[in-house]
Amino acid sequence: MRLQGERRPRMAARSMLILLLPVLLVCALGLRADDVPAASSQGQLDRYWNHLACVDLTRRAKAVARIQSRAEAEQRKAWTRSTVLRLIGGLPSRRTPLHARVVGTVPEQGFHVERVIYDSLPGFHVTANLYLPDKAGARFPAVIWTPGHSPYGKLDAWYFASNMARLGVAVLSYDPIGEGERMQYLDPATGKSLASRPTGEHSEASSQMMLGGRHIARYFVWDAMRGIDYLAGRPDIDANHIGAAGCSGGGTVTAYLAALDPRVKAAGVACYITNYSELLPTLGPQEAEQTIPGFLEAGLGFPDWIEAAAPRPYAVISTTEDMFPFAGARQSVDEARRIYGLYGSEDHLTWINGPGHHGNLRPIMAQIIGFFTRWLLSSSESPNLVNLPLPAPRALLCTSTGQVSSSLGGQTVATLSRAETPLPALPHAPASGAALAAFRRQMEQQVRATAVITAMPGAKPPDVRIITTEQRPGWRLETISWPSATGVELGGVLAVPDGGGKRPGMLLLTAGAPTEADVQALAASGHVVFAPQMLPGPSDGDSAKTDLMGPWYEETLRAFLVGQTLVGVRADDVIRATDWLATQPEVDAEQIAATGMGPMGVVLLHAAVLDTRLHSVTVDGTLTSFRSAFDAAVPRNLAQSVIPGVLLHYDLDGLVAAIGPRKVTVIDPVDGEGQPVSEGALGRQDAGAFATGGDPRGSLGLRSARAF
Repeated sequence: MRLQGERRPRMAARSMLILLLPVLLVCALGLRADDVPAASSQGQLDRYWNHLACVDLTRRAKAVARIQSRAEAEQRKAWTRSTVLRLIGGLPSRRTPLHARVVGTVPEQGFHVERVIYDSLPGFHVTANLYLPDKAGARFPAVIWTPGHSPYGKLDAWYFASNMARLGVAVLSYDPIGEGERMQYLDPATGKSLASRPTGEHSEASSQMMLGGRHIARYFVWDAMRGIDYLAGRPDIDANHIGAAGCSGGGTVTAYLAALDPRVKAAGVACYITNYSELLPTLGPQEAEQTIPGFLEAGLGFPDWIEAAAPRPYAVISTTEDMFPFAGARQSVDEARRIYGLYGSEDHLTWINGPGHHGNLRPIMAQIIGFFTRWLLSSSESPNLVNLPLPAPRALLCTSTGQVSSSLGGQTVATLSRAETPLPALPHAPASGAALAAFRRQMEQQVRATAVITAMPGAKPPDVRIITTEQRPGWRLETISWPSATGVELGGVLAVPDGGGKRPGMLLLTAGAPTEADVQALAASGHVVFAPQMLPGPSDGDSAKTDLMGPWYEETLRAFLVGQTLVGVRADDVIRATDWLATQPEVDAEQIAATGMGPMGVVLLHAAVLDTRLHSVTVDGTLTSFRSAFDAAVPRNLAQSVIPGVLLHYDLDGLVAAIGPRKVTVIDPVDGEGQPVSEGALGRQDAGAFATGGDPRGSLGLRSARAF
């Protein structure tokens, strides 16, 4: 007994080393950041996010390595589920009537397909195909299939579902949000999505609802859970033998579903499971529902999806050339296999893999179907698969027009989220006195915590290097290099009027690279102008899921994973830039103004709440309120400005109020749909908080400004 008692810590230490080794090796290499062009600002920023991710992943690996018993594994599972639910804003509180109906049947060879519509929430219609074996009076096991990110939605289940049905397993394939017959941003003039593609639809909806503190994953999971409700309520389905499967985006939802719904008796997750230590330096975060804010910071990772389902049968399905790195899948399976071993159920975890790129499941489909027939039919026979011709797509549609919105109407995920999200009444600034001071302190705390801003005004200024100096008539232009708070090396320009004495300073924040034209008029009017480059960098770019969102969505997703925001790191840099400008010998530190263009205006308002050295603030072409984006039918240019849960704490007019009595000028403001907002409408939004003015490059825009 003593020997056993002495050996266990050594075994635990060995297993901890084995689990930590892949993470530590990757972190030592900067999450293999050689795959990212480090010379670019974006490459450097990605290294910064990756470093934070390494810290989170290392902490997580240590926590998992300490799990040495089934009881400890159960505790981890319960923690994982509660943490995920907290991060996505919970699930809907009750199961409302499904109002399920079969709208048609398609006969096939040995099975038939029922065209089904059910309501996962009131007025939120889900279109689906139910593949049923042709055997009267039987109760069949079933699999719910979630398609990947395809405009064709449920149709991509055909090969899997037709073969499963012929073998005696029913399959319910449904259209996820933004796919198939469930486009959320349908353009009635063209019949196509305004958001271009399913991933664009998901990005639009997710960014909008995150402002209210919810994540789109909750609705993806709920659609699937209600699909199981539908299956379990049918007399021809065996409710005790229901599995779940999906590929790519469908694999994502299946992983979530299996972790959160114990009714899933067997799960097959294809072309999704990997490890963040492999994903972040290569593909990076890709999708709205795949990126849950705070996921890594909370101590979660890909293996948790598998381990939360233990010891139920689980197949991780991978292709060797997948964009979701194959090596990461191996790491996650290796970790999860140890957890399954604590249950004595190592054989319940299967890694099915084969050659090919993302979604290439045909070569391994027999193994996938064999996994489900083993666990749902108790069959050990190798399935004999057939390749039946796909019916005309119209035959499998559930609506008359091919789209729920144009045939049935009802809710969209955005309108549903608004109806389900009770936003609090946000505080307004008291008129004066101690209550006003308390309001400002409260706003400072909320801004720091919600946007995740850490810079403190008046800290040691950054080390700015002058690269070139060029004389202009009456002023000189300097190009500079300076370090961001993230460690990214940024550029910028400084314009200094000729002559002695101190001059008022101007911080100019532009969305692109600052140019000589940006600073010329301000310098000519006697201001020392500092126009720093803002993260990530004007020459960089990411792949837009939809043009509606604007740039930098993928950088925003990277920030979310590690518990930060792009607005927050930019605001840190605004405060640091002010630190430097205030120390320049030509600058009157008591007279520093700032102008933010477009989304940089949102950043500037956050920074100005915390930095009282900015005696006046101008925002030009900037969003007037987060609420207008939350309420918008089609939000635009939101990617850079999203702050999860911000509307639970404050809105932009509250920031303006907290900046007062310093002057705030708003020029050409826009609402959440990118449309101009009139002065009258702006005044009604928060009377006295905003003012409109002229061109800041000519007069600093203060001619008609009013102090709050």
